[in-house]
Amino acid sequence: MTTVEWQTIPRLVRSAADRFGDQEAVVDGDVRLRFGGLAAAVDQASRAAMAAGVEHGDRVAVWAPNCWEWMVAALGVHGAGGVLVPINTRFKGREAGYIIERSGAKLLFAVSGFLDIDYVKLLRDEYGSDPVERIVILRGDAPSGTTSWADFILRSDEVSMADLRRRAETIGPDDLSDIMFTSGTTGKPKGVMTTHGQTSRVFDVWSRIVGLREGDRYLIVNPFFHTFGYKAGFIACLMRGATIIPHAVFDVPSVLQRIADERVTVLPGPPTLYQSILNVPEHGDLSSLRLAVTGAAVVPVELIKRMRSELTFETILTAYGLTESTGVVSICHPDDDPETIANTSGCAIPDVEVRAVDEDNREVAPGEPGEIVVRGYNVMQGYYLDPQATAEAIDADGWLHTGDVGVMDDRGYVKITDRTKDMFIVGGFNTYPAEIENELLTHPAVAQAAVVGVPDERMGEVGYAFVVPRAGATIDPDELIAWARDKMANYKVPRRVDVVESLPLNASGKVLKYELRDRVREEAR
Repeated sequence: MTTVEWQTIPRLVRSAADRFGDQEAVVDGDVRLRFGGLAAAVDQASRAAMAAGVEHGDRVAVWAPNCWEWMVAALGVHGAGGVLVPINTRFKGREAGYIIERSGAKLLFAVSGFLDIDYVKLLRDEYGSDPVERIVILRGDAPSGTTSWADFILRSDEVSMADLRRRAETIGPDDLSDIMFTSGTTGKPKGVMTTHGQTSRVFDVWSRIVGLREGDRYLIVNPFFHTFGYKAGFIACLMRGATIIPHAVFDVPSVLQRIADERVTVLPGPPTLYQSILNVPEHGDLSSLRLAVTGAAVVPVELIKRMRSELTFETILTAYGLTESTGVVSICHPDDDPETIANTSGCAIPDVEVRAVDEDNREVAPGEPGEIVVRGYNVMQGYYLDPQATAEAIDADGWLHTGDVGVMDDRGYVKITDRTKDMFIVGGFNTYPAEIENELLTHPAVAQAAVVGVPDERMGEVGYAFVVPRAGATIDPDELIAWARDKMANYKVPRRVDVVESLPLNASGKVLKYELRDRVREEAR
């Protein structure tokens, strides 16, 4: 069994400063921090959080795009003993407010003016007041009733370094590091609890297998509110001494420019990221690139080959995981061939068991489809304040039931083929039909709604909604889509709406979604 020297995130920050102190840790616009300077900034943020009343175990939310302040605030929360609650930047006020209230967050870090979005206004318009004790604005003007980042940091003078060290000594590997909310088939997000020890061990393994190394320059396009950007992103960089280059909004020209300007070596992301870059005729100077890690969707073999030949990557790996598995279940290895990398999600990470099982929870033979189940140190502690959902996800023997259908070959390599749940993936984001359907049903003209994921060349999959109007009502598909854009994150918005008289149902009254998918396929012919 692997033992990680730091075991908690605050110890990791100090360890990174000791090991890589004078090397460049963060590049974000004009801000450039060395590892020692980053650790000092995190200490200051931790003391400020303590001065603001953050106690051991308190939940603190961050609702902001990738930026150096996001990192320092989050690591500062960890240093104060708090539990981080990241919020998707695409969420609307109601969606973010639910997570704040459900988690019991006492402090929120946000921004103003990002993509012309006023996060505080979104919350206040929805709730009439702030659903949290204190809001700190990381970037932009601080609206009335909030605190600027600069003023928040000034409060660090109220707490001594000795007090901070005493707080740090109380933080152990079994303490929660974060609660990351993931939507479920009930339509309400569930808070996945993981500990400092789990985060440390899983991403120590992940970063070793992918070959992240000291001196790498890692452009983090994956959002910090997601495990891919947070734990496989800046946490992994702290472990290996790689430079963290946050990127707030993905667009191909700006990404290509930063790769050239900053001599980026590491660029993980969903397949859509690489496909978007490959669609641009002129790539510029990509000669510095060496490592790509992808997943979250089917990866064509041809894409892997083009990434090697046209984007100059030396190493390309695919992986599989879910929030409930601390982000990682299986991963390919650098010496795997392109077909293995494209057609599988690798094998289980060390000291983790993975099986494919039938409906009676019996392991199926290699090559036979079954539900993928996972057991090991990476399995979440459970869903926050939801023991019933936890019991449904993790059986009595400790196996996490992923809801994904796959096959395993004789080598133990996993290929995900389907989902027992209806979840589909839009550009790397897990998307849950029940959540979208529940929102569509709040429209005054919608009586019934069913959403399925359908293939999309650019995004991998997108939502396709079938809706039944209420008696006497009419529905304009374009108007309903526009209405949905105001109510939910963009990746959840159905790209097409079909108005139908009725939905196909089975004898139990459940919607036969396979029939809806068949209709879509017939239309596409």
